[in-house]
Amino acid sequence: MSAPSDLSAEDKKLVTLARATRARTRAAEGAAVRDSDGRTYAGATVDLPSLQISALGVCVAMAVASGSRGLEAAVVLSESGAVSTDDLAALTDFAGAGAVVHLGDPKGALLSTSTT
Repeated sequence: MSAPSDLSAEDKKLVTLARATRARTRAAEGAAVRDSDGRTYAGATVDLPSLQISALGVCVAMAVASGSRGLEAAVVLSESGAVSTDDLAALTDFAGAGAVVHLGDPKGALLSTSTT
């Protein structure tokens, strides 16, 4: 487990972005990613009758659609305390091996850190 104080300044920014996005939208999840060029993308769960996308899925799609070439790190803040297998697969598909994934609760307290 990592405490927020153990994070780099760049990863702390991701926690802040994910937390603010989740709070603003009142979504089940908030996420943020940093691409290989240092750009950040933040997203929240989309839960419409005709469209469901996780917060991490939104972030990966935004990065891909923006022309990013890969991801370095991701933060997911979730009520469930887990990242789905499909979301991890999408992250790995785009980021490749070695991307850092921080998982935290809705308030931004980190529960675990892993790599793809």
